[in-house]
Amino acid sequence: MLVSCFAAWSIAGSRRVRCIRKLIWRHRRVLKNFAELARAAIGPQHTGKPVEVWFQDEARVGQQGTLTRLWARRGSRPRVQRDHRFNWVYLFGAICPARGTGGALAMPIVNIDAMNKHLTEISSCVTLGAIALLVLDGAGWHRSPGLRVPDNIVLLPLPPYAPELNPVENIWAYLRANKFAHQVWDTYDAILDAVCKAWNDLIHTPEVITSIGTRNWAEVRI
Repeated sequence: MLVSCFAAWSIAGSRRVRCIRKLIWRHRRVLKNFAELARAAIGPQHTGKPVEVWFQDEARVGQQGTLTRLWARRGSRPRVQRDHRFNWVYLFGAICPARGTGGALAMPIVNIDAMNKHLTEISSCVTLGAIALLVLDGAGWHRSPGLRVPDNIVLLPLPPYAPELNPVENIWAYLRANKFAHQVWDTYDAILDAVCKAWNDLIHTPEVITSIGTRNWAEVRI
């Protein structure tokens, strides 16, 4: 029995190692061949147009909030308020690190219609005459046949299980630590106001977007 259990554990472990190696290979392929993948996604019809690399993701911000580090007297255990209710807002966000700008919508739900509205918002933020290469994960509403992608946007999906390749994840971490931590919101509208103010504050600090979002491997020219 011990031998058979050990054999099963060994097989499961080897499969796990193979899966991890496969994911690492996929991640390295994106990092190494980003320009090639981008050109294939953009296609020859846009040759000669300037390309802006954008990153997109969603975050849920709710009453349960975020706990983070804070200054306190050494040896003390400071107390903060923590809500246990379940209202929340979904923040659809996208950034262009090279320009230090972005576009976002706060929505009550996540679905294809909400994503289409966000694509329209991003399209309005792209420089006139340029093409936005929008890098995003493989969520169902990102690859649905019901998506209406504007003419000045091209989608480039990331490999599975690769949030570290999307700098918007770092934007969410920044907002949670600096804007959403240790907060209590009594109503949905209060959450909505806080989310909109946090994003607008971010947009007014383009150097923060550029600092957090810039990736040396995410460059392409066609």
